Amino acid sequence: MTTEESIIEQIHSLPASSKKEVLHFIQFLKSKRDSDKSNLSDSEWQDFSLNSAMQGMEEETSPYTVADIKEQL
Repeated sequence: MTTEESIIEQIHSLPASSKKEVLHFIQFLKSKRDSDKSNLSDSEWQDFSLNSAMQGMEEETSPYTVADIKEQL
């Protein structure tokens, strides 16, 4: 089995949210490869790290209601 076949087999077993994370990581690797820089700057690593950490959160439902965030006098 080739590396590509092994990766595809592993991806099939992942939940949709993890598949999105894999896709984003592949896009990151491609942009890194296409970059003229040999090393990523600290800010680029920070951006990648933050994006990875926050991934999927937009799909989560909030435990708070509008009444929870209204100012109480």
